[in-house]
Parts: sequence; structure tokens; C-alpha cells
Amino acid sequence: MSTIAPPRPSMLDQLKTLLPRSLAPQTAEEFTMDAPLSVHLAVAPALDAALHQHLAVLPGQAHAHDEMQALSLVAREQLARRWVATQAADTQSKSKRVYYLSMEFLMGRSLSNALDALNLTGPAAAALQAHARTLEDTLAQEPDAALGNGGLGRLAACFLDSMATLGLPSFGYGLRYEFGMFKQALTNGAQTEGPDAWLVGGTPWEFPRPEATYTVRLGGHVRHEDGKSIWADGSTVLARAHDLVVPGHGTQRVSTLRLWKALAPQPLDLAAFNNGDIAAAAAYKNQCESISWVLYPNDSTDAGKELRLKQEYFLVSAAMQDLVARHLRENPSLLNLADKVSIHLNDTHPAMSVAELMRLLVDEHQLEWGTAWAICQKTFSYTNHTLMPEALETWPVPLMHRLLPRHLEIIYRINHEFLQWAATQRPGDNGFLARLSLIDEAGERRVRMANLSIVGSHMVNGVSALHSNLLVETLFADFAALWPQRFVNVTNGVTPRRWLAQCNPGLAALLDQRIGTNWRLDLTELQRIAPLAKDAAFRSEFAAVKAANKARLAAYIAKTTGIAVDPTSLFDVQVKRIHEYKRQLLNVLHVITRYQAILANPGADWQPRTVIFAGKAASSYKMAKSIIRLIHDVGQVINNDARIGGKLKLVFIPNYGVSVAEIIMPGADLSEQISTAGTEASGTGNMKLSMNGALTIGTDDGANIEIRENVGDDNIFIFGLKTPEVAALEKAGHHSDTVLVQNPALQAVLDAIDQGHFSPEEPGRYHELVDSLKGNRDRYFLLADHASYVAAQLRVDDLYRRPDDWTRCAIANVSGMGVFSSDHTISQYASGIWQVAPKAL
Repeated sequence: MSTIAPPRPSMLDQLKTLLPRSLAPQTAEEFTMDAPLSVHLAVAPALDAALHQHLAVLPGQAHAHDEMQALSLVAREQLARRWVATQAADTQSKSKRVYYLSMEFLMGRSLSNALDALNLTGPAAAALQAHARTLEDTLAQEPDAALGNGGLGRLAACFLDSMATLGLPSFGYGLRYEFGMFKQALTNGAQTEGPDAWLVGGTPWEFPRPEATYTVRLGGHVRHEDGKSIWADGSTVLARAHDLVVPGHGTQRVSTLRLWKALAPQPLDLAAFNNGDIAAAAAYKNQCESISWVLYPNDSTDAGKELRLKQEYFLVSAAMQDLVARHLRENPSLLNLADKVSIHLNDTHPAMSVAELMRLLVDEHQLEWGTAWAICQKTFSYTNHTLMPEALETWPVPLMHRLLPRHLEIIYRINHEFLQWAATQRPGDNGFLARLSLIDEAGERRVRMANLSIVGSHMVNGVSALHSNLLVETLFADFAALWPQRFVNVTNGVTPRRWLAQCNPGLAALLDQRIGTNWRLDLTELQRIAPLAKDAAFRSEFAAVKAANKARLAAYIAKTTGIAVDPTSLFDVQVKRIHEYKRQLLNVLHVITRYQAILANPGADWQPRTVIFAGKAASSYKMAKSIIRLIHDVGQVINNDARIGGKLKLVFIPNYGVSVAEIIMPGADLSEQISTAGTEASGTGNMKLSMNGALTIGTDDGANIEIRENVGDDNIFIFGLKTPEVAALEKAGHHSDTVLVQNPALQAVLDAIDQGHFSPEEPGRYHELVDSLKGNRDRYFLLADHASYVAAQLRVDDLYRRPDDWTRCAIANVSGMGVFSSDHTISQYASGIWQVAPKAL
């Protein structure tokens, strides 16, 4: 006897089930797939209701933080509608989805972006004004989500924004770090780290998903029975999902950032507790939960290394289990996984996904090895973000054997079969095979995660034209020889919504007035302001916006550092992660060079300049932390030297993050992008600063080259060695003594640092730092590029003395930024790598 299946619930019925009545549309007229889900919201009464119903406070008694929380709940309600509609549509159509795995997502604050995406910024400002509050002050109450640190994490955040805006079915997968990487402070100029407890008061933006909880195994051993591999024993930890909704702009669609929190299977050892051993009772809970406490724990200890590997596997195990479960809810088998799923690895941190997916397919779902491997290779793609071999992640084989014994077996088999095939391509070339191997056999045996990512992916991309070329010519040349079609370039981009429309409302309003509002969704529209550089009235308005932004930045500097700076001076900005290859130290050498020159010739026509640094050094990175302290010490001397008459100031803004960047970027005049040529993969700070009207001083490195090509050689200051010249000097054996003989001013700068002029209480404080630049130890060619850099800075001074010409160049920078939208970048990924099509609601 046959039975008739009950009718599948309509999407309208699903929405009614999933949402409370106040949120769900009640009739087909309110919601159809052919018309966008729209909500006509009166913000003022909704804000009052949120204060009363959710925070139990009357509007007249609410504090600023209460107002922020309430307004966030109003926006959250609208985002919930969009999230449910998006998920229902993707489930119904069985859409192919992108899963973007990254150890960090530097999201920043959510409220301003949500209001912008919902077109509620104006109504929200009016509602707050009725409460005697300003929108700016209310937005400032929200802490940055401490889910990332540098460009890698901010890129991932921009990409989710663009995936949602372009209508790509998508999930981001990351960890729900409870304490971020760290909250930076300066104590007598030295960086100190404290927990960034952004969740201490809760967050209105996350949606806990207790039903999405998975078991992650660590340790144990592998049994082989009847041709099957069984991973058993060891310990387990639970991964519980918490979702953040990432709204699209100009669309009802959203993306999802699913973050995993680590939990103990049993939250308390009650027997130990009742026996009076309180510490032991909570020990296992803390051991498990520590996996999602801190981003990039200090790995200078064995315990730190182990925790990092646990974090990476915890992320990929939860993510792979989740996406496989979602696929099986919508499809009868895993054989079509590659047709419905695209998994992207943002650098090597999630590389263990390759082995984990193989484990799930082969061990848990009994697919044949060859079938499973074919699925994996069609499913994965990988972005590389570094050209430095030592930055490519590797793990000691003994550590992996102890924590992930089954995965090591899988990696061994992948490696064995891959090398067998590679040997047929170059018979007898053992060096070739050694370089390709997933296991580095030199010294301590280590698993090469980049090699695993390449072998397990169907596409590998660099993030700027130069970077991608160098990958196939140097770092991954052997792999490119085997699979030339596997390597492509996709230049990075940034979202113009946050990095222009939201952070620079003055410039956004000027652009709206002159070219309309569509540039937010099509950044190539900025080309239309290029002719306006000839319009004196437009230049005046543009300059007025910049002046207002600089005044705001000057006020922030005074608030956070106590240093008063002149907003009419040239604001020279270098804000990024502190690292030797990014060459903040070269910038400091120029500052001291200028300082000494001013003292030697105080009557000269010196262009007043404020040099602004911000960025964090990894907690175990001694040299980077020394550079931060040197910046502080040099600033202490210069800022208090009356002889220079305010012609030079040096400040370090602490605890750099997204919300701080949103103040700095619009106020910058000069963008320092001065990495050694051939070391910076791309950079995105360079794009954000140019988009806000800063001129770049930089080397021909990373995306600087493409910025130069788009804004014009006359609107950028390029200096220093080119990549081939750096390579030639490295080969020939560079020696700093030759440079110092030819550059006595530079020798005087090094002597001043080394002899304690900037640290009289501890004259030898920077001896190691200076020594790292001498002889053949100047690894990043600071001294070789110093003279060219100083000359370029003099060209900067000359142009800045001509304000009208400077403004013309600044306009040219903004107008040339169209190709650097993350929308453009994600369109390339979607069509060229992921094969995922946009969906509409």
C-alpha cells in the first residue's frame, strides 16, 4: 500500500513556526518569494519598547549603554527576519553554499553597520535625539567584537559583508573568543596585554544555537578492524554554535558567521567538589573552555603550541561536522557534496579541514577512499597570505600524533599517494619530492600545512598580482610546475560600506551629492569624481571634509594619549600589525632623521608633521614590542623638545582595532605602506586609506603596485628597492656597513638610539634592536632603503605645501579605488573558484 506524503510546509508556514508572531509575516501578501521581505519600522516606539520590555528601564532613566543595547535589539529583530528568510530560501532551493573558514573575523562594532543595511540610521538618530542622546555617542558604547587582530581577520569580515550584499549563500566559520587576542596598553611605553573581555556584559548580536552542538575528540588511539579505522578513547570537548548575522546592503539577504564555543561534556566534577577539591572540580571545564578563550595564544611554550593546534582542529572539526549535517538534511547522500558545497581556507590555520573531511567521509560515512579524495579536492580552495617560508604553518609530528592520531594517518596516506604520482612527473628527482612532501623530514619532522592545503584543493590563490606571481615563481614553484592551472590571483578588497560610507559620513555625503548613492554597491562609480578635481568648489568641499576628520582624529589622540597635536599639520599614518617586515622601524628612523635635521637647521621651512602609529605586537614577539617602546621613547623626547617649535610630533595610539581605524582612516593625509618589496602579500589598510583620500608613500610591494596603476604615478610616492633588486642583494650578500659609510646622517640616527639618547634611564635598551640592522643582519633592508625613503618624504613635504595640488591628488586616489571593493573581489571568487551563483529573495 502506498501512502501519500504530507505536503511540505510553505516558507510562509516555516517563518510563522520559527519566529514569534511579532516578527513573522502572517499572510502571503506580507511575504512572497517574488517580493522582498520589507519591514516598515517606527524606530522611536520600538526603541522605547525594547528599553521597557527587554532592559526593564524607562526611557527617561536609561543610560547611554542601555540605549545602545535597546537600539541593537531593535535592529536585531529586523535582522532575524532576514536571516530566517535567507535560510528558508536556501534550504528550499538546495543552494550551493560557500563556507569560509578563518581563525579570525575582525568584525568591529555591529550596530552602525546594521542600521546602515536596514536603512535605519536616520530614524535611529531621530529617536535617540528625543532621548537627548546622539547616535555617535550611542554607537561608541558598543565594544568591538574581539574576534580578530589584523588584516587577515578584517579581510574575512569584509568578505562576509560582500557575500551577503551579492546574494551568495554563505557561512563564515570561526571561534567565539571570549577574551580576544588581548587588550593593549602602554606602561612606560612598553606594551602590556590584558584580556579583551568583550562578552562580559553579553552581546545582543549573537543567536545561540544549542541544537548545533558537536563532539570533538582529541588524543586517544586508532584501531584497525575489518578494514576500518576506529579513532577511540582520548578526551572530548563540545563545540556549540553561536550565530552572528551579517547583513547585505541593498538586499534582504544576509550571511551567517557561525562561531564555536568550547564546552566541557560535564560542566563540573561534582564528586571532587563534594570532597572539597574545588580546583579539581572545575579543572576539566576550564581545560575544555580555554580552547575558545584567546585568539593566537602565546606559542613560545609547548603548552601554547598544543593549545593552538587544539584550537585549529576544534574549529575545523565543528565546521566540517556542521556542513556535512546540513548537506545531508537537504540531499540523500554525500556523493554530490562538491556540487553543493565550496569550502575556502583563509590561510593555513584551517588546513586540517582536508584531513577532517576525509575522516568523516571515509570513517563515519564509509565512502571509498578514492571517491572521498576526489570530493575533497573538488570542494576545497585555499588562499595564501604570505611569501615568507618561515611564516608557513607547520606542526611537529609527535604533537600531531598525540593529539590527532587518525589525522596523521590520513595525512601520511595522502602524502604517500601524492608523492607516488609526483615521482612519475620527475623520475629520480628526490629533491623535488622532498620539497613537495607534506612532511618536512629535515631536523624535527613536521607536517607542512600549506602543502596539505595545496594538495587538497582544486584552486589556490594569492592576493595581489605581485604576490601571486611570486608564489608560482618561488614559494610554490614545484607545485605550480605540476598544476599550473591550479594557481590564480584574486586581489584583496575592502567593503566601501564600512570603510567609506560609515566611517567617513562627510565624504560619503559629498559623494552622494555629486554622483549619487550607487557607489556603495558599485565602487567603480567613484571614477565619476575624477573630473571634479578641476572644480575649485568641489576641491574646497573635499578639503573641508578632510579638515573636519583630522580635527576629530586630533581630539581622539588627545583623549587616548594626552598629546595635543595640530590638525593643520600633515597627518602621517602607519597603522597595522607590528612586524619587522612591515618596517615601522624604518618610519622611526626617518622621524629621528627629521628631528636631527630640524635641530641642525631650525630656521628652515619645515612642513609641520604629526606621525601617527598604531598596532599590536604578538605577545611573544620581542623585537616588535621593542619597536613599540622605541616609538614611545622617541615621541617622549621629540614632543617635549621646545627647540623644534611644534614642527614634529610622534604619537602611538593604543589598542588598535576596527573602531579606532574608523577614526584614523578618514583623518590621514599620508598612508605609510613601506614593507620590503616582495614581503607584503597585499595589504588592505592601503586601500582603506586611499579610499578616504590619503596619499600613499610606499614600496612597489603587494597591492601598492595595483593602487599605483589605478591612481596614477603622479598621485603616489614610490621609493626603495624593487623585488628583483632585493633578491639580487640577498644573493650577493648585503652588508650594512657600506650603506652607513655613504649615509652619515643615518649613522647618527643609529648612534643616538644605541647610545641611549631616547632612553637615558636605560642606555642599552635598544642595543639589540640597533645590532639587528648592522653587518649582514638587516634582513628587511631598512638601511638600504633609508635614503630613498627620506627623499620621498621630502617630495611629500613639497606637495603638501601646495594644498590645492595635494587635494587634486587626494581626489585622484578616491576616484581610482573602484577595483578595490571586496564586492569585486568576491565576484571573482564566486565565478572563478567557488562556482557559486547569487540568489535573490
